[in-house]
Amino acid sequence: MICSLNINVAHREGKSYLKDAYVTQPFRIVPVGQYRRDKGAYLMIMSSSPGLLDGDDHRIQITIDPGAKLQLQTQAYQRLFHMKGKSVQKTEVTLGEGAVFSFVPHPIVPQNSSHFLSHNIIHMQKNCHLILSDIVTCGRKLSGEVFEYNHFQNLTQCYVDGRLILKDNVLLQPDKMPIQDIGILEGFTHQGTFIYLNTAGKAVGDWIEKFHQQYEHVTDIEFGISALQHDGFMIRILGYGAEQLFTIFQEIQQELWDAELLI
Repeated sequence: MICSLNINVAHREGKSYLKDAYVTQPFRIVPVGQYRRDKGAYLMIMSSSPGLLDGDDHRIQITIDPGAKLQLQTQAYQRLFHMKGKSVQKTEVTLGEGAVFSFVPHPIVPQNSSHFLSHNIIHMQKNCHLILSDIVTCGRKLSGEVFEYNHFQNLTQCYVDGRLILKDNVLLQPDKMPIQDIGILEGFTHQGTFIYLNTAGKAVGDWIEKFHQQYEHVTDIEFGISALQHDGFMIRILGYGAEQLFTIFQEIQQELWDAELLI
């Protein structure tokens, strides 16, 4: 089933707001607090579906006008159900000059025989800030279903003025790769990726050092932070629990969002 969600966030008199929205079932988009100190728009994607089913095709388009700020949230964990074929999701985000977009969704739970392809395309102009993450679990771990999905792929491409500056491809195929060997998950069951990127010329060296010190002694995880060629950084994190990784990403998101550079 083809499912669409198109939203446009605008900026007026110092405040960001939902200017326009178009959704089809099972999507809904609702505000969760537009009147905070930062004057940003806070929106949540909701769904009446329990997750992605075989043949689902999610098409999401987000336009953030110049000067607007959007923090997008999800309602719950994203479940990928048993599939004979595949499900796909394409998310395209366009940031106008001076726009801010942050999206730290709940973890993804790929169930037995699921096959999922996700493609994120981000277009940025000058003076923009981007926060984007994803977490993929091993499946229904507490039910004994570990790495029984067929295919998980999340491809992210970021463009500035039409030029590709970042491409990240997470591809996990448990039946075709030694998924718990060195260089892949190394015995862990959950993987997270966190991207911060700005086109405002803001150096990120202090942020990299801060987050490294903040999380280097946390138990049951392994992580690394890499500076990007542009002004930004990427965090890879491995762990055993989705909630722990999600909490860490939410903390990092909030520190960046609350920082002077985003207000």
